[in-house]
Amino acid sequence: MSSETSDTLDQAMVRSSGLDTLLHDLTDRAVQEVPGAAACSITVRRADRLLTLAGSDGLPSGLDLRQYENGSGPCVEAAETGAEQYAPDLSAESRWPSYTRYALSAGVRCVLAVPIDVEGETGAALNFYGEESGALGAAREAARTFAARAGDAIDVALRIERRRQSAADVRTALLSRSVIDQAIGILMARERIDARIALERLRRVSQDRNVKLRDLCDQLVARVSRPSDPASGRRK
Repeated sequence: MSSETSDTLDQAMVRSSGLDTLLHDLTDRAVQEVPGAAACSITVRRADRLLTLAGSDGLPSGLDLRQYENGSGPCVEAAETGAEQYAPDLSAESRWPSYTRYALSAGVRCVLAVPIDVEGETGAALNFYGEESGALGAAREAARTFAARAGDAIDVALRIERRRQSAADVRTALLSRSVIDQAIGILMARERIDARIALERLRRVSQDRNVKLRDLCDQLVARVSRPSDPASGRRK
Protein backbone atom coordinates (compact mmCIF):
# COMPACT_ATOMS: atom_id res chain seq x y z
CA MET A 1 0.00 0.00 0.00
CA SER A 2 1.45 3.37 -1.00
CA SER A 3 2.03 6.16 1.52
CA GLU A 4 -0.32 8.32 -0.53
CA THR A 5 -3.13 5.76 -0.08
CA SER A 6 -2.38 5.54 3.64
CA ASP A 7 -2.47 9.33 4.01
CA THR A 8 -5.79 9.51 2.15
CA LEU A 9 -7.35 6.88 4.38
CA ASP A 10 -5.94 8.54 7.51
CA GLN A 11 -7.63 11.77 6.41
CA ALA A 12 -10.87 9.91 5.76
CA MET A 13 -10.77 8.57 9.32
CA VAL A 14 -10.32 12.07 10.70
CA ARG A 15 -13.24 13.38 8.63
CA SER A 16 -15.50 10.46 9.53
CA SER A 17 -16.90 9.81 12.99
CA GLY A 18 -14.50 6.91 13.37
CA LEU A 19 -13.73 3.34 12.47
CA ASP A 20 -17.36 2.18 12.46
CA THR A 21 -18.44 4.81 9.95
CA LEU A 22 -15.51 4.21 7.62
CA LEU A 23 -16.02 0.45 7.52
CA HIS A 24 -19.79 0.75 7.19
CA ASP A 25 -19.25 2.99 4.17
CA LEU A 26 -16.83 0.42 2.75
CA THR A 27 -19.41 -2.38 2.96
CA ASP A 28 -22.02 -0.15 1.33
CA ARG A 29 -19.58 0.50 -1.55
CA ALA A 30 -19.00 -3.23 -1.88
CA VAL A 31 -22.72 -3.76 -2.48
CA GLN A 32 -22.66 -1.05 -5.15
CA GLU A 33 -19.57 -2.38 -6.94
CA VAL A 34 -20.16 -6.14 -6.84
CA PRO A 35 -23.06 -7.19 -9.11
CA GLY A 36 -25.64 -9.39 -7.42
CA ALA A 37 -24.61 -8.44 -3.87
CA ALA A 38 -27.57 -7.41 -1.72
CA ALA A 39 -25.50 -7.07 1.47
CA CYS A 40 -21.89 -7.24 2.66
CA SER A 41 -20.07 -7.66 5.97
CA ILE A 42 -16.51 -7.79 7.30
CA THR A 43 -15.46 -10.70 9.53
CA VAL A 44 -12.23 -10.45 11.56
CA ARG A 45 -10.73 -12.65 14.26
CA ARG A 46 -9.74 -10.50 17.23
CA ALA A 47 -8.76 -11.61 20.73
CA ASP A 48 -9.22 -15.22 19.60
CA ARG A 49 -12.83 -14.82 18.49
CA LEU A 50 -14.59 -13.93 15.28
CA LEU A 51 -16.68 -10.79 15.09
CA THR A 52 -18.29 -8.58 12.46
CA LEU A 53 -16.50 -5.24 12.22
CA ALA A 54 -19.15 -3.70 10.00
CA GLY A 55 -22.12 -4.52 7.81
CA SER A 56 -23.87 -2.76 4.97
CA ASP A 57 -27.40 -1.44 5.04
CA GLY A 58 -29.76 -4.33 4.40
CA LEU A 59 -27.64 -6.96 6.15
CA PRO A 60 -30.07 -9.34 7.92
CA SER A 61 -29.63 -9.22 11.68
CA GLY A 62 -27.76 -12.16 13.17
CA LEU A 63 -26.59 -13.55 9.82
CA ASP A 64 -22.89 -13.58 10.78
CA LEU A 65 -23.44 -14.12 14.51
CA ARG A 66 -25.21 -17.41 13.85
CA GLN A 67 -22.06 -18.67 12.11
CA TYR A 68 -19.79 -17.57 14.97
CA GLU A 69 -22.03 -19.27 17.54
CA ASN A 70 -22.03 -22.53 15.58
CA GLY A 71 -18.38 -22.29 14.59
CA SER A 72 -19.27 -23.05 10.99
CA GLY A 73 -20.39 -21.24 7.86
CA PRO A 74 -18.86 -19.67 4.75
CA CYS A 75 -17.52 -16.59 6.56
CA VAL A 76 -15.98 -18.70 9.33
CA GLU A 77 -14.39 -21.07 6.81
CA ALA A 78 -12.95 -18.25 4.70
CA ALA A 79 -11.51 -16.42 7.71
CA GLU A 80 -10.05 -19.53 9.35
CA THR A 81 -8.74 -21.40 6.30
CA GLY A 82 -7.87 -18.52 3.97
CA ALA A 83 -9.82 -20.26 1.19
CA GLU A 84 -12.66 -18.61 -0.72
CA GLN A 85 -16.09 -20.05 0.03
CA TYR A 86 -18.97 -19.92 -2.45
CA ALA A 87 -22.45 -21.29 -1.94
CA PRO A 88 -24.39 -20.57 -5.18
CA ASP A 89 -27.67 -22.03 -3.91
CA LEU A 90 -28.16 -22.39 -0.17
CA SER A 91 -31.27 -24.50 -0.68
CA ALA A 92 -28.97 -27.18 -2.13
CA GLU A 93 -26.06 -26.57 0.28
CA SER A 94 -25.07 -29.34 2.71
CA ARG A 95 -21.86 -28.01 4.33
CA TRP A 96 -23.43 -25.82 7.02
CA PRO A 97 -26.99 -27.12 7.67
CA SER A 98 -27.78 -25.00 10.75
CA TYR A 99 -26.50 -21.78 9.19
CA THR A 100 -28.11 -22.57 5.83
CA ARG A 101 -31.57 -22.88 7.37
CA TYR A 102 -31.17 -19.56 9.17
CA ALA A 103 -29.84 -17.75 6.08
CA LEU A 104 -32.68 -19.01 3.89
CA SER A 105 -35.22 -17.86 6.49
CA ALA A 106 -33.60 -14.41 6.32
CA GLY A 107 -34.03 -14.26 2.54
CA VAL A 108 -30.43 -15.07 1.59
CA ARG A 109 -30.04 -17.54 -1.28
CA CYS A 110 -26.30 -17.41 -2.04
CA VAL A 111 -23.10 -16.44 -0.19
CA LEU A 112 -19.57 -15.60 -1.28
CA ALA A 113 -16.89 -15.21 1.42
CA VAL A 114 -13.52 -13.92 0.24
CA PRO A 115 -10.54 -14.13 2.64
CA ILE A 116 -8.57 -10.93 3.18
CA ASP A 117 -5.16 -10.28 4.72
CA VAL A 118 -5.31 -7.94 7.71
CA GLU A 119 -2.11 -6.97 9.48
CA GLY A 120 -1.98 -8.07 13.11
CA GLU A 121 -5.07 -10.30 12.84
CA THR A 122 -5.15 -14.06 12.31
CA GLY A 123 -8.14 -14.31 9.99
CA ALA A 124 -10.55 -12.07 8.09
CA ALA A 125 -13.07 -12.27 5.26
CA LEU A 126 -15.30 -10.02 3.21
CA ASN A 127 -18.74 -11.59 2.93
CA PHE A 128 -21.22 -11.01 0.10
CA TYR A 129 -24.88 -12.06 0.24
CA GLY A 130 -27.28 -12.50 -2.66
CA GLU A 131 -31.05 -12.78 -2.68
CA GLU A 132 -31.22 -15.01 -5.77
CA SER A 133 -29.54 -18.35 -6.44
CA GLY A 134 -26.36 -17.87 -8.47
CA ALA A 135 -26.57 -14.08 -8.10
CA LEU A 136 -22.86 -13.81 -7.25
CA GLY A 137 -21.47 -16.36 -9.72
CA ALA A 138 -20.46 -13.86 -12.39
CA ALA A 139 -19.17 -11.36 -9.82
CA ARG A 140 -16.53 -13.48 -8.08
CA GLU A 141 -13.60 -11.73 -9.76
CA ALA A 142 -15.08 -8.31 -8.97
CA ALA A 143 -15.52 -9.44 -5.36
CA ARG A 144 -11.88 -10.56 -5.14
CA THR A 145 -10.67 -7.26 -6.56
CA PHE A 146 -12.76 -5.28 -4.10
CA ALA A 147 -11.63 -7.52 -1.21
CA ALA A 148 -7.97 -6.83 -2.03
CA ARG A 149 -8.62 -3.08 -1.89
CA ALA A 150 -10.74 -3.44 1.23
CA GLY A 151 -7.91 -5.27 3.00
CA ASP A 152 -5.71 -2.18 2.65
CA ALA A 153 -8.45 0.10 3.98
CA ILE A 154 -9.20 -2.20 6.92
CA ASP A 155 -5.48 -2.38 7.73
CA VAL A 156 -5.24 1.41 7.95
CA ALA A 157 -8.47 1.74 9.94
CA LEU A 158 -7.41 -0.87 12.50
CA ARG A 159 -3.94 0.65 12.74
CA ILE A 160 -5.50 4.02 13.59
CA GLU A 161 -7.79 2.34 16.13
CA ARG A 162 -4.83 0.61 17.79
CA ARG A 163 -2.89 3.88 17.84
CA ARG A 164 -5.80 5.68 19.50
CA GLN A 165 -6.27 2.86 22.01
CA SER A 166 -2.57 2.92 22.84
CA ALA A 167 -2.74 6.66 23.45
CA ALA A 168 -5.81 6.18 25.67
CA ASP A 169 -4.00 3.46 27.64
CA VAL A 170 -1.04 5.79 28.21
CA ARG A 171 -3.35 8.57 29.43
CA THR A 172 -5.10 6.15 31.80
CA ALA A 173 -1.77 4.89 33.15
CA LEU A 174 -0.56 8.44 33.74
CA LEU A 175 -3.76 9.39 35.56
CA SER A 176 -3.53 6.26 37.71
CA ARG A 177 0.10 6.98 38.58
CA SER A 178 -0.79 10.57 39.46
CA VAL A 179 -3.59 9.71 41.88
CA ILE A 180 -1.50 6.96 43.52
CA ASP A 181 1.36 9.41 44.02
CA GLN A 182 -1.06 11.91 45.58
CA ALA A 183 -2.38 9.27 47.99
CA ILE A 184 1.18 8.29 48.96
CA GLY A 185 1.95 11.96 49.65
CA ILE A 186 -1.12 12.28 51.87
CA LEU A 187 -0.10 9.27 53.99
CA MET A 188 3.49 10.49 54.21
CA ALA A 189 2.33 13.87 55.53
CA ARG A 190 -0.29 12.46 57.91
CA GLU A 191 1.71 9.62 59.44
CA ARG A 192 5.26 10.87 58.87
CA ILE A 193 6.33 7.74 57.00
CA ASP A 194 8.39 7.31 53.86
CA ALA A 195 6.99 6.63 50.38
CA ARG A 196 7.78 2.90 50.41
CA ILE A 197 5.86 2.25 53.63
CA ALA A 198 2.97 4.44 52.46
CA LEU A 199 2.65 2.43 49.24
CA GLU A 200 2.81 -0.87 51.15
CA ARG A 201 -0.03 0.27 53.42
CA LEU A 202 -2.16 1.32 50.49
CA ARG A 203 -1.58 -2.02 48.76
CA ARG A 204 -2.45 -3.93 51.94
CA VAL A 205 -5.71 -2.02 52.40
CA SER A 206 -6.49 -2.50 48.71
CA GLN A 207 -6.11 -6.28 49.07
CA ASP A 208 -8.02 -6.45 52.39
CA ARG A 209 -10.96 -4.50 50.97
CA ASN A 210 -10.76 -6.15 47.53
CA VAL A 211 -10.63 -2.71 45.92
CA LYS A 212 -8.35 -1.71 43.06
CA LEU A 213 -5.38 0.33 44.24
CA ARG A 214 -6.23 3.22 41.92
CA ASP A 215 -9.85 3.34 43.17
CA LEU A 216 -8.71 3.27 46.79
CA CYS A 217 -6.31 6.14 46.16
CA ASP A 218 -9.03 8.04 44.29
CA GLN A 219 -11.29 7.78 47.36
CA LEU A 220 -8.54 8.97 49.71
CA VAL A 221 -7.63 11.95 47.52
CA ALA A 222 -11.32 12.85 47.11
CA ARG A 223 -11.88 12.82 50.89
CA VAL A 224 -8.88 15.05 51.54
CA SER A 225 -9.84 17.41 48.72
CA ARG A 226 -13.39 17.84 50.05
CA PRO A 227 -13.96 21.38 51.44
CA SER A 228 -14.27 21.80 55.22
CA ASP A 229 -17.58 22.66 56.93
CA PRO A 230 -16.99 26.14 58.47
CA ALA A 231 -19.44 25.47 61.31
CA SER A 232 -17.89 22.23 62.53
CA GLY A 233 -14.36 22.59 61.21
CA ARG A 234 -14.75 19.15 59.70
CA ARG A 235 -14.67 18.09 56.08
CA LYS A 236 -18.03 17.55 54.45
